[in-house]
Amino acid sequence: MTPSERAWALVQGAYDLHVHVEPDILPRRIHDLALADRFRQVGLSGFVLKSHYAPTAERAQVVGRAVPGVEVLGAIVLNHGVGGLNPLAVEIAARAGARFLWFPTVDAANEAREVAGLPPGKRPLWAKLQEAFREAGLLPPPIEVLDAKGKVRPEARAVLKVAARHRMVVATGHLAREEILKVVEAALEEGVSHVVVTHPDYPTQDLPLSDQRYLASQGVYLERCFAPSHTGKVPWEKLFRAIREAGVEQSLLSTDLGQPANPPVEEGLALFADRLLQAGFSDEEVRHMAVTVPAKLVRGGKE
Repeated sequence: MTPSERAWALVQGAYDLHVHVEPDILPRRIHDLALADRFRQVGLSGFVLKSHYAPTAERAQVVGRAVPGVEVLGAIVLNHGVGGLNPLAVEIAARAGARFLWFPTVDAANEAREVAGLPPGKRPLWAKLQEAFREAGLLPPPIEVLDAKGKVRPEARAVLKVAARHRMVVATGHLAREEILKVVEAALEEGVSHVVVTHPDYPTQDLPLSDQRYLASQGVYLERCFAPSHTGKVPWEKLFRAIREAGVEQSLLSTDLGQPANPPVEEGLALFADRLLQAGFSDEEVRHMAVTVPAKLVRGGKE
């Protein structure tokens, strides 16, 4: 599976806002320095380093200096490894240069419930690691972002205040539908300027199209990831319909790649572009989602 020349041309200058690469405590296909070099070779502008377990801002600065010409961006994911809904961790990450913040992923209560119901062979890579932490007595209970009355917890609001002050991009992580809607509402109330719903079509989020249309109408961006559809978790036709229903304007493309069995990370956006072209999306629509929106989010953190 090789991207077409047309697809490569459409994604020139793109940022991939969702990659998983080494160094990590999970097996990955490529390390960050090699990926930066590959991005430079194929004409991509940069990527966001996403780790479920550790902040990546300092690491991103080192990689960017080691490979000039590619912008590598740091992030923080609010799992137990950073103290969960921890505003101080967000403040420190932001001061170190982190531009993206994800709400809980592997430690989200919603994700824990969903994964527990899957057969072992269908569980994600990180599930085995989580189980090892649990057996060692190291893993606190899953993270809830809403209180017993269904309101956004004060800790979550405190995190959003820090993110807004530092003009970070806030993404919803692996939260459930009700959590996503309420966290987005709270983020906008607290002055967060750029909000992204993390892969809303993924089985553990699976937002109805009516919700996606509503969120798009609020100026929220909807992330469409290559890896879940490539692996069959999100049927391609379901993804295409969601983009058309919610609108191209508020959709962005990322890959969520880096797993050893998946395609090369640097080819993901071009492969995604080919799929969209085959489905009838125009060159202009593909470029808007692959290049224009991600670039706006990258710049939006420090306008």
